Amino acid sequence: MESHLSYPVLAYFRSQHDNQSWIASLTAILDTSALVMVGIEGTCEKQAELTFAIARHAVADLSQVFGTAPASLSHDRLPASELLHIRDVLAQHGLKLLDGDDADRRLSELRRMYEPYVHALAAYLNQTLPPWIPQKKGKDNWQTTAWGQSTGLVEKENVASHAHPDDHF
Repeated sequence: MESHLSYPVLAYFRSQHDNQSWIASLTAILDTSALVMVGIEGTCEKQAELTFAIARHAVADLSQVFGTAPASLSHDRLPASELLHIRDVLAQHGLKLLDGDDADRRLSELRRMYEPYVHALAAYLNQTLPPWIPQKKGKDNWQTTAWGQSTGLVEKENVASHAHPDDHF
């Protein structure tokens, strides 16, 4: 919160990777905090509440700094079928997310507190918001190189023969 509010120009800096941005990270933190606040047995709800509060405060203030009024999303980032899937995945890993109308209503209320702000900021900064559930699992950025080779799958001498003299392995 302090970095981007004190130095708003930081918001314009981009990762070298298309699939990474500070707005996506902040959204994922808010999403996760909201789930924990709704109720996942065995988690630290107080920490989630504090994290949610400061992250939500940051997006609301940044929205004001950049003049991006909260905007409705054109689609639901978390349709009921995906929320059910999240509950199933958590249950498979020994965690239980509260369910029922009250829990769903609480999650919707929490999402309405931040999604319009992150949506407006993302649109302003030409960024995309992350989905709640990734469509497919790709390689992590650390597993690839600029030449598209997977780490550990190509022999070092083959890579070195095509490398620029200034490259380090």
